[in-house]
Amino acid sequence: MQQPPTNIWTRRLSSLQKKISRWKADGILFTDICNIRYLTGFTGGEGLLMAGRDEARLLVDGRYTAQARTEVCGIPVFEFSDKLQGIEQAAAKMGLSKIGFEPSRMSVGDYNRLSARLKNANLIPLDEELRMLRARKDASEIALMKKAAAIAAKAVSELAQALRPGWTEREAALYLETQARRAGAEQIAFETIIASGENGAFPHAQPSRRKIRHGDFVVVDFGVRCRGYCSDETCTFAIGELTRAQKNAYRAVKRAHDEAIAAIRADADAAQIDALARRTLGKKYSRYFVHGTGHGVGLEVHEAPRLAPTSRDILQSGMVVTVEPGLYYPGLWGIRIEDTVVVKKNGCEILTAMSKDLITIE
Repeated sequence: MQQPPTNIWTRRLSSLQKKISRWKADGILFTDICNIRYLTGFTGGEGLLMAGRDEARLLVDGRYTAQARTEVCGIPVFEFSDKLQGIEQAAAKMGLSKIGFEPSRMSVGDYNRLSARLKNANLIPLDEELRMLRARKDASEIALMKKAAAIAAKAVSELAQALRPGWTEREAALYLETQARRAGAEQIAFETIIASGENGAFPHAQPSRRKIRHGDFVVVDFGVRCRGYCSDETCTFAIGELTRAQKNAYRAVKRAHDEAIAAIRADADAAQIDALARRTLGKKYSRYFVHGTGHGVGLEVHEAPRLAPTSRDILQSGMVVTVEPGLYYPGLWGIRIEDTVVVKKNGCEILTAMSKDLITIE
């Protein structure tokens, strides 16, 4: 997979700059490293981007200067020894007096210190305006996410073939992550979830020393990164014969998953997709569905938009979202089925590769 052409960063930054005046600002300070990567191509772990209407500056400390100057084209790179001083100097050099910022990415302490330092500038919160900055993916982003999904699915498939009763959840997680690394994963996208039996009732369970047993559901929620972009997929395996109640519950989740995916298309209301999944589960099951139906995926595993009861988002072509209904019975078991899809004009394309038919491991 080739690196996206250099001018992709120029196009993204230029598109942003055209909106700055509309937001009643003359510049924006970016502190979110994923937004900085998206706009400049810089892959370091820390930095600042000051974007004005006609120019921009990437600010880094000495750890990242050489890397930034290698990775970033068309944007000058400045090294700072003191972060606040670097911001103050950039704002003065660029003549910025109304500076937008990302309030969800800045602590109260940092805001207070920055406000005291920028005596001649007003800080303008732009949380909602910037929330959808990365929501619509281009072809290069989708290709990377599809590659990540293929690597993850290969590892999950190999786990399904190797897993046996008696393995601990931690042993299963280690096996899964090792197979993914061997298949080319750059990183694991988030903390791997392997949750068996009663642990499956915790949506974000951590792998434990619990041994997997006959009659268990095993929830496997896993993703990897490919050049920064995440995959996210959940399968629930059956270990041996299940009870009738477990089989019926799995079918219910699968129906909710399938109905929600069938309803995804451009201009669809995200909250209505969530409501459809809950209606499909029905009264018997919906009270055990304790989280939203999905979320955006990209450079972060959780980003805009949201498929949830309180979401006000409208889906657009190019957005990448998960569909992940689940049921969680405290003290008993849990089920989650998750695919990641790209929104299209008249439907969606599934990026994740594992079948969501129930896989039984003897």
